[in-house]
Amino acid sequence: MRTTVLPFALSLAAALAQAKGALVLQTDFGTRDGAVSAMHGVALGIDPSLVVQDLSHENTPYDTWEAAYRLVQTAPWWPSGTVFVSVVDPGVGTARRSVVLRTRSGHLFVGPDNGSFTLVAEQLGIADVREIEEERLHEPGRKVSATFHGRDVFAVLGARLASGKTALEQVGPARKSLGVLLPHVRPERRGDTLVGGVPALDFRYGNVWSDVPDSLLQTLGLKTGDTVTVEVRHEGKTAWKAKLPFVTTFGDVAEGAPLLYVNSLGNLALALNMGDFAKAHDISSGPGWELRVNRLPRR
Repeated sequence: MRTTVLPFALSLAAALAQAKGALVLQTDFGTRDGAVSAMHGVALGIDPSLVVQDLSHENTPYDTWEAAYRLVQTAPWWPSGTVFVSVVDPGVGTARRSVVLRTRSGHLFVGPDNGSFTLVAEQLGIADVREIEEERLHEPGRKVSATFHGRDVFAVLGARLASGKTALEQVGPARKSLGVLLPHVRPERRGDTLVGGVPALDFRYGNVWSDVPDSLLQTLGLKTGDTVTVEVRHEGKTAWKAKLPFVTTFGDVAEGAPLLYVNSLGNLALALNMGDFAKAHDISSGPGWELRVNRLPRR
């Protein structure tokens, strides 16, 4: 019997076309043991034609805020219908609720209802929320570990949704909204000051990313080459403040110099050219961090 083998060079786009859907996994498990591989195996056991990809498995352990940001950073670039399984789950095995969120963009998010879906719900909109009833999805002979729902519940359900073997309506009862939403600073203009949160660091390079969008930036009349006063606050106290240039990219300033720029998500960010801004100034990210920007008068 002749076996047909997909060519090694088959592109992701072609694979997506052949599969019923795509499944994207995010955890805080790391990749030094077999946990992530087990989730891949479970998904492919349900449907070998699935495209299973990894968002990140190097998330800070237990940090639901970081998980929320990585989802909103990534999901809009995936096709409608993609299923995201996000397992940063410090409450695994407890009475915490598990859900599937379908956004207005058509993306599905599977995981614990612990705030990890806060930002995709806000930015992509809520179309449907279903509470996961595990007994509806139980397969004979499959045991559920109290401490590994990523493999035994979320990967199973994510694969079934992505393959079309389970409809969203079969997951469990509808809910009006998510049960847990993480508090955070909303970007806004206050007089001549732009204020926003610092949801994440571009951790490899130490750049400090805000959630202040380019559209809000334009209302202040800020132009490339302007000098601005930037203040970073933590829990209401100034952590760093200085005057620096607003430029297009890193090389517009001298090596080691600070800059304010618009990052790849269209939001204001701080950096040191060829340096680590966050490390140099002891800045982190999350709901307690805030960025403020004022344009200095032009001469």
